[in-house]
This record gives sequence, structure tokens and C-alpha cells, in this order.
Amino acid sequence: MRTLLIRWETVHRYGEAWISHHRLRYRMFVERQGWSVPHYQGMEYDEFDTPAATYILVVDERDQALGTARLIPTTRPYMVKSLWPNLVEGLLPHSDEIWEASRFGCDRALSAGGRRRVIGQLIQACQEFGLANGISSYLGVMPSWIFKNVIAAHGCPVRPLGAKLPFPGHDIGAAYIEVSSAVLELVRQHTGLPRALHESLSPGPAASALSPRLAEDAPSEPKGLACGPELEGLLEAG
Repeated sequence: MRTLLIRWETVHRYGEAWISHHRLRYRMFVERQGWSVPHYQGMEYDEFDTPAATYILVVDERDQALGTARLIPTTRPYMVKSLWPNLVEGLLPHSDEIWEASRFGCDRALSAGGRRRVIGQLIQACQEFGLANGISSYLGVMPSWIFKNVIAAHGCPVRPLGAKLPFPGHDIGAAYIEVSSAVLELVRQHTGLPRALHESLSPGPAASALSPRLAEDAPSEPKGLACGPELEGLLEAG
């Protein structure tokens, strides 16, 4: 398995992985959970799949997506603000230091051990990306049991933000997930991975991909979600 970081300007390098991730999202959210969200020919998408989004995917040797997470800065339109603002008490975040994490989950067809590895890689990759891009917290909306038994169990502090929304079988809530070097070290202790991502972590295109004049002015790289055996079901969050 490898972990990819994909943006709209780099999607041409990962065509199969990109399409596969939309198919995985369809299986997770449309087929499994019955969400009423846009989809076409077995691929799920929504209005937040824009050039502002960054995608972290875990893929197999055939570039088929096994796990997915979508990251969006809260200075751009994001899901919680548009759809579930009542889940956040007080002001909604609008900051380059707070990004929304959504479309988080893994393939149910994997073994329990495979799901644990995929989720661990996703969580660690989100921490690595966050540290590289000045992110202090992710804003997530997911079932409370995932916050507790998956995210927090990896060493990521979780701070609930407001009321919970009752869903069949569980409650949905919003919370901040801390990003820091100390948290990353705790996550590494769980996954055993020295590094999850091995690609450029900066949000923009590499200078080599720009025209000569633009490359001269390109900014330098900015400075700086495992489940236990009992969690053998599919992990899926908005």
C-alpha cells in the first residue's frame, strides 16, 4: 500500500487512483449508508470537490483506492458551514490554520488488519500534511464512536464543538482534531511508520512545473485519522 496526496493540479498523474477514489466513496456513502448525494455511473462527488480540496488516498499496487480523506481550508466553502452549522456552538472557523476533514473512510472489503493499516496511514498522512502547511486543527463531522475509538485512540486530541445530531444507530457530532508534532509522534507509535507520505506536502504546484518566470517567484515550501480489533465495520464519516 502507498499513500498519495492529490490536488487538482496533480490529478493527471494519478488518473486511476483518482477515479477509483470516487468509486470507493460511492460504495461507502451511497451503497452502504444510503446518503442522498450526487453520483454518476458509480462515482460519488459533491459541491466541495473543488480546486481548493486536497485528497489523501491509500491505494493498492493497482492504484485502487482503499482509503480516502478530503481536506479543505475553512477560508473556502466547506461542508460544515454550508450543511451543518448548528453542530458548532459559537463562530464557525474561517482560518488558514483550520481545515475541514471529510469523506474519511476505508474499504469494507479489506480484512480487519487491512482496515487498521489503512486508517492509520490516513490519520498519519493528515498530521504530516497539516504540520507542513501550518494547520493547527482539522474540523471533522463523524459518529462519536469514531472520534473516541479511532481518532483519539491514535493519540489525536479531540475537542467536541457542540450538540450532536441523532442518526440511526449513532450520534453525529463536530469536533476539532489537534495537529502538532507531539500528536504526530503519538500516531507514529501506533502505526509504526516513520513517514506516511513521501511526496511534496506544500499546497501549490512545484516550482519545476511552472513557467521559468513564475518559477522564479514561486514561494518556498511552507513551514510547518488504528482502530482496535472490535472495530471491524466500515469506517465512514462525512
